[in-house]
Amino acid sequence: MFFSVVIPTYNRKPILEKCLRALETQQLRENSPVEGYEIVVVDDGSEDGTWEWLGANLGDFPHVVRFARNHQGAAAARNFGVEQAKGEMIIFIDSDLVVTEGFLAAHGAALQRGEREQGNDRIFTYGAVINTCNFEHPTAEPYKITDFSAAYFATGNVAIAKKWLLQAGLFDTSFQQYGWEDLELGVRLKKLGLKLIKCPQAVGYHWHPPFSLQQIPKLIDQEIQRGRMGVVFYQKHPTWEVRMMIQMTWIHKLLWGILSLGGRLNERTLAPLLQWLINQGKPQLALEIARVFLNWYNVQGVYAAYAQSHIGLSE
Repeated sequence: MFFSVVIPTYNRKPILEKCLRALETQQLRENSPVEGYEIVVVDDGSEDGTWEWLGANLGDFPHVVRFARNHQGAAAARNFGVEQAKGEMIIFIDSDLVVTEGFLAAHGAALQRGEREQGNDRIFTYGAVINTCNFEHPTAEPYKITDFSAAYFATGNVAIAKKWLLQAGLFDTSFQQYGWEDLELGVRLKKLGLKLIKCPQAVGYHWHPPFSLQQIPKLIDQEIQRGRMGVVFYQKHPTWEVRMMIQMTWIHKLLWGILSLGGRLNERTLAPLLQWLINQGKPQLALEIARVFLNWYNVQGVYAAYAQSHIGLSE
């Protein structure tokens, strides 16, 4: 099989360089099912010099083919990347993911094994994603319980045949804000009968800067956006399963309402504790505590967006 690794990127030049260098060091043994690969980088309107840097350093990245587009969001960028891809197999990763040298071989072996065991090719593989804030040595991060994901289809680290993406209809570009475009495509792939094959050997290290109080306004905005896009998701697939996914249930409203004391535990009241934890060298713990009020903002956002959508329909 020939892989096309599709990577949309937007203003992530420093970590993108690490991402691409890791992909260029892939070890493909003679008996590997992976015959070759390309790296399809779609610059989604970056303003940090990403396009110019790639052009000046293409000699360091022989597998890279690059494309530039106006900023239209990850869904549109991924669709474009798939359309340009030469491979029959697509791997999606984000541009802030650093992989190990056996990454492609692991996906290839898992796909081959899964197809043999299933007796058909209605499968895709999902690799492990380990979150890290270690920029210098991202692959040194150990697996943590918070790295567990129960998602069926997420674009952080997934390999799938191009034909299934085309048959499902690719990503819905109406998801123009943060969240859900990959899981929504997953619902359509599940209807096609595709089975998820876990592939923990295909490890990707998802880098993000250490948590700080300065990030909180952006994180709150993302949760509100995620609430809006969650409603778009639910309108396309009005099921209880989707309601659970987007946290639009009385269970989530009650849970995060209780944990946040009705919103009283928020970015202002918890700021001293969060800053103390950060000063103690525990930014990840601070972020996990912050998720209490971030989830409360998400629940509030999804219900507000749902109410607004019904007002719009009545008008």
